[in-house]
This record gives sequence, C-alpha cells and structure tokens, in this order.
Amino acid sequence: MPAADVAALAARVRRSPPRAGRTRVVAVDGPSGSGKSTLADALAGALGGAAGPVPVVRMDDLYPGWDGLADAVPLLVEGVLEPLARGEPGRYRRFDWAAGRYAEAHDVPAGDVLVVEGVGSGARACAPYLSLLVWVEAPRAVRFARGMARDGDAFRPHWQQWAEQEAAHFAAEGTRDRADVHLST
Repeated sequence: MPAADVAALAARVRRSPPRAGRTRVVAVDGPSGSGKSTLADALAGALGGAAGPVPVVRMDDLYPGWDGLADAVPLLVEGVLEPLARGEPGRYRRFDWAAGRYAEAHDVPAGDVLVVEGVGSGARACAPYLSLLVWVEAPRAVRFARGMARDGDAFRPHWQQWAEQEAAHFAAEGTRDRADVHLST
C-alpha cells in the first residue's frame, strides 16, 4: 500500500471516536495472505510518534491452533477489548504454535490507538469496541503464494482447513459488508 494511502488511513483513524474507553481500536481483517500484517505494521508506524509505532495485537497469537479461529474472538474481547473499554490495560497469552500451548502473557496498554490484525478481529463481538474496521483482500492464488512464502510448506496441509474456517466465519459475521474501508492488495 502506498505511503500516501497509509497516511490517509491513519488520518481517518485519528478522526474516529474512541469506542474502547479512550482507545481507538482499528481492526484489520480479511482472508489469510491478503496483506493484513503488512498493512497493520505500516498503519501502526504511521499512527505512532516519537516513542515508536502504536501497539499491534495479532490474532495469530490468540488462535489455539489450526482449528482455533472461533476460540480466538472471545479471547480478544474478554482479554483485551473489554478491559480497554473500562480504561484498564488488556492482557493475552501468546499461543506457541510449535509447542501447541499458550506461552507468555502480553500486556496491552490503554493508549490512544490499538491496531488488531488478523482473521476474526472484525467479528460482531468486537464491533462495539472498534473505531474502524478495515477489510483487506487479494485473489486466492496470490494469497496462497504469500502464505507459502511466509509459512513455508508447514502451512500447506492446513491451508484448505483454515480457508474453510475463514469462509464460514466471514459468511456468518458479514465482516466484509460491515467494513468501513475495503482494500485490495
């Protein structure tokens, strides 16, 4: 995404009202391999200041394995979004994919802006806390190539399984239709 477009998106975030206490939460959602992480990192940098980028919570750190999409949304809401709405810091435990269990805890400050990136970040349960929902998409072949480049052949056997979860989730949630911003990468 060109820097001017990221800057424009950051300006839109700054104009959005906070809906999780004093925190503006931006969800960057869309199918796997669509470019969510790249956009989230660029946006976090554009929204940051002298202290560095704003925090990014990655849904990949919340999913409890390849079948965990549905389980991750309540973890985000209960551990991060609800505490922020109360003016308190959020907290989640990172899932260690190699070990197959949750690992260390991460604190999420109740700051001005938080970017949440990943499939499920724009779920209806999250919507009351979101200042902006960004939908990112790309053609399936492009997404698959990106996924393989990012995760290697370890991801190949799980691609279809994950794609089916995503499709069911997005159909039930209507995420694309509810998004404030649509981007194609």
